[in-house]
Amino acid sequence: SGLTEVVNLSPYITPNEDFYRIDTALSVPMLDPEAWSLSVEGLVENPYRLTFTGLLDMDLIERTVTLCCVSNEVGGSLVGNATWTGVPLQDVLGPAEPLPGGEQVMARSVDGFTAGFPIEQVSDGRTALLAIGMNGKPLPIIHGFPARLVVAGLYGYVSAVKWLDSIKVTTWEDNNGYWIPRGWAKEAPIKIASRIDVPKLRRLKAGMQPVAGVAWSPTEGVARVEVSVDKGPWQTCELGDTIGGETWVQWLYRWEAKPGHHELTVRAVGIDGAVQPSRSVSPAPNGAE
Repeated sequence: SGLTEVVNLSPYITPNEDFYRIDTALSVPMLDPEAWSLSVEGLVENPYRLTFTGLLDMDLIERTVTLCCVSNEVGGSLVGNATWTGVPLQDVLGPAEPLPGGEQVMARSVDGFTAGFPIEQVSDGRTALLAIGMNGKPLPIIHGFPARLVVAGLYGYVSAVKWLDSIKVTTWEDNNGYWIPRGWAKEAPIKIASRIDVPKLRRLKAGMQPVAGVAWSPTEGVARVEVSVDKGPWQTCELGDTIGGETWVQWLYRWEAKPGHHELTVRAVGIDGAVQPSRSVSPAPNGAE
C-alpha cells in the first residue's frame, strides 16, 4: 500500500523508546529478576508464587496489542501499538484454581498501584498477558520490567499494571483499583477512535496531499475509516495491513487540496458497527470521544 511512503505517519509498531508512559511511580522501580516473584492469591484454592525463572519456563507467546490511556484526548499521543511477549494470564491463574466467588482480577505493583478488571476478560478470547517482552526485547524498565499486564481492549488504568507484585482474585464489590475512588469508571473498555497524523503543518501546497493517521477499535477492529473535507460527504480511506482487531490500523486518504481554508474530519467505523461519535466527551470518567 502507499502508506509506507507517508512522512510523519505513525509506524504500525511503536518503537519502545517512543511508547507513551503514564503511571503513578515518582521513581521507576528497579527490580532484580533473580529476587523477584509474583504472588497469585485471593479467592483461589492454591495460592502460589511464580518466580521469573518459573515464568520463563512456561510457554511464551507473542501478541500485538494497542494500549491506550483513558486520559488520552481525541487526537492525542497517549496510545501505542507493540508486540508483547509473555504468558497468557489464564495459564498464570489456572494453577491457583480461582474459586466460584472470584469476580475480579486485581493486580498490584511493587509501588502500591492497583488496577482491576472482570475475571471473565481473562478467558473471553481477547489477549490477556503477563508480559515480559516488548517488540522483541526484554520489557524496558520504564514499561514494567520484569513483568506487567497487557489486556487488549481495556484502558490502562484498569488493567496495565507494571512492576507486578501480586495478582489477586477478589469480589467485584468493595474492591477498587487506585483510580476508581478518584472518580474514574470501574469498567473501562477502550472506545473507538481515530487520529490525524498527517498533515502535521497547518499550511500546505495545493494539489494532491496525503491525509493519514491511525484508528483503533479494540477488540473487534476497524472496518473502515472515512474523511470529510469541509463537512462534505464521507470518503472511504485506504487501510494498512493489521495483525488483527486488537491493534490500530493506519489509514490514508489522497486529498486533492484546493487553495483556501479547509477543515479535515476523520471518523472510524468498527467491525461491530460502532461509529466514532461526533459529539465531544471529555476523558473523565471513561474515555474521550
